[in-house]
Amino acid sequence: MTSGASSRVPPGGRPAAPAVDPEVLTALTHGTTHDPHAVLGPHPVEAGPDGGVWAVVRVLRPLADEVVLVTADGDEHPARHDAAGVWTAVVPASTGADDTWHAPDYRVRTRYGDDVRTADDPYRFWPTLGETDLHLIGEGRHEELWRVLGANPRRYPSTHPAEEDGVTGTAFAVWAPNARGVRLVGDHNRWTGVHPMRSLGASGVWELFVPGVGPGTRYKFEVLGADRVWRAKADPLAKGTEVPPATASVVVDSTYVWGDDDWIQARAAHDPHSGPLSVYEVHLGSWRPGLGYRELADELAAYVTEQGFTHIELLPVAEHPFGGSWGYQVTGYYAPTARFGHPDDFRHLVDTLHRAGVGVLLDWVPAHFPRDEFALARFDGTPTYEHPDPRRGEQRDWGTYVFDFGRPEVRNFLVANASYWLDEFHADGLRVDAVASMLYLDYSREPGDWVPNVHGGRENLEAIAFLREANTVAYGRHPGVLMIAEESTAFPGVTRPVDAGGLGFGLKWNMGWMNDSLRYVAEDPMYRRYHHHELTFSLVYAFSEQYLLPVSHDEVVHGKGSLLRKMPGDRWKQLAGVRAFLAYQWTHPGKQLLFMGCELAQDAEWDEASGLDWWLLDDPGHAGVQRLVRDLNALYRATPALWERDFDPAGFEWLDADDADHDTLSWVRRDGDGRPVVVVVNFAGVPHEHYRLAMPDGGDWDEVLNTDAEVYGGSGVGNLGRVRTTPVPHKGRRHSATLRVPPLGALVLRPAG
Repeated sequence: MTSGASSRVPPGGRPAAPAVDPEVLTALTHGTTHDPHAVLGPHPVEAGPDGGVWAVVRVLRPLADEVVLVTADGDEHPARHDAAGVWTAVVPASTGADDTWHAPDYRVRTRYGDDVRTADDPYRFWPTLGETDLHLIGEGRHEELWRVLGANPRRYPSTHPAEEDGVTGTAFAVWAPNARGVRLVGDHNRWTGVHPMRSLGASGVWELFVPGVGPGTRYKFEVLGADRVWRAKADPLAKGTEVPPATASVVVDSTYVWGDDDWIQARAAHDPHSGPLSVYEVHLGSWRPGLGYRELADELAAYVTEQGFTHIELLPVAEHPFGGSWGYQVTGYYAPTARFGHPDDFRHLVDTLHRAGVGVLLDWVPAHFPRDEFALARFDGTPTYEHPDPRRGEQRDWGTYVFDFGRPEVRNFLVANASYWLDEFHADGLRVDAVASMLYLDYSREPGDWVPNVHGGRENLEAIAFLREANTVAYGRHPGVLMIAEESTAFPGVTRPVDAGGLGFGLKWNMGWMNDSLRYVAEDPMYRRYHHHELTFSLVYAFSEQYLLPVSHDEVVHGKGSLLRKMPGDRWKQLAGVRAFLAYQWTHPGKQLLFMGCELAQDAEWDEASGLDWWLLDDPGHAGVQRLVRDLNALYRATPALWERDFDPAGFEWLDADDADHDTLSWVRRDGDGRPVVVVVNFAGVPHEHYRLAMPDGGDWDEVLNTDAEVYGGSGVGNLGRVRTTPVPHKGRRHSATLRVPPLGALVLRPAG
């Protein structure tokens, strides 16, 4: 103690520090205490009637050679080592006007040999979660869970002269309801267990505010499980991570300033389901390998804008340890992958796309998570996030765990996560992966390997309730967003509103259309007449849900071949087949999605470790497909008949659904005012000369698109830009026209003028 300090000792002398039960000290140093603050930090100590006001301060500094407490007035108070790394000092305190005891403001100077460090004490701060937070967590209703759990930089008021603006640090909190102890380890404490965390009662939340810890600090939670095994766990709500394969969490404090206010306001004012929606699906790591979020922002925005897509959809960007999972094995649900930069760099990517007029959809994976020891699996030594019954809690096909959707805290973790991506990163919607696996208890299970619900059925009632809640919260908090289901069964009401008994999604992937149409085009044109119904069947149910037509990443990988390679014949016929198929997709009722590379007629199937074959654009045939996609998007966006009544059967009429002998389909699309567009698609390998087509109205019709145009690499078979009807009845219509229909080609006709 300095001489100055001794002069400020209150009258009556310094009291002795109360003894602490050795078993309590042992539990503290072994990390098995639920309340380290009961021992550590400042506590009032009795000093007699005239002994002044004092505090006993205990700190945990194992292996230290010396510990000194330095109070706000500069006085130094040497600490005594009691036992097991616990050091104790008695220092002056004070009282307020109402005689309440005030803890002293102090810093801890610790010497390990010649290494001397001074730091603030985490154990002098109150909990950073309030009663309302804990109540909402327990109820599973904390819609902004990320603001109270995880690592959140914040500022505490301070009386210390060096901290006039308050004490800066990070509030750490984690849910581990069955843990016997939790310790915070990281860069700030040399990855040692000197920071046991405080349990906040029945909530299952453990908390600690650590002053001086800021953005960029790596950390983990050491969790002593119910099985008495210590596990180093990444933070389930970490906002940042190390670059895989490293697995530590990273403290993040966003400083990004958004510039997309106009986009967000316009989005909120429109129904996204009723407008044009043309989606470009992207895997960030292989679109142009080597680019980070910021480089991708400029290049991707420019490309997607040029191609005319309204939105992009990103394969999962949440952190995942294995790149070969494409992001579908998530370990960091609240952290954009560090492979491409900082979370603010990802914000910049979204912002840039918005300012370019492009929406951003994100793949979201709430169905299951991997078994990696460092992440969610058996988080507190028990099934915490996963269902405890392996018949419900394991997805054996994928080697993953299934979330316990009926547990309030788990449901809250996921519902809040959906809002997190929409709120913090301005995403315009989420495509929910593997919905079918959540809806059915017997999904991919043998008889006897699943447990019926309380009514004896196969539906997962808890998962259904979760999906309804996630959609309700997402649409309620973020007007104008899209919630999209990847759902491959006939489960009723996927896109029906929740209050009408549905799941509440806005769109559903039409997996039946995708499977049927891709199987059809893989047939040789010689045999397609025998599979004609595979193209027409989708219209039997096209208006039963609000559908999006996908040609996704799953269809061009793992031996399935690229879209080009699915087409039979020589290279010219393959390219023509791709063009005809894309026109069929763009003009079919429903929104559409195309995986990157398909717009180039990519030759090789997709490989996440390689980039797209951009060099193919040196070939006029492949460049022609790219140009066709650009023109399809332009025509689509400018033609309300192709999107305005996507979900209304009155917006679609067959002209001829039965011409299997010519491998040809024709139909009409109408907008809200009844204005028509006629589409003819010929999947035969030969042109049809003098083909009589029933027409919805008489007069002249402009040929506004011909996929066989020479500019697209086609043969130029067409109608010189104009078709004239005659009053010759055909197929029940009063007017008809004779056309030249190109081989493996599609025509789009619109009334002249």
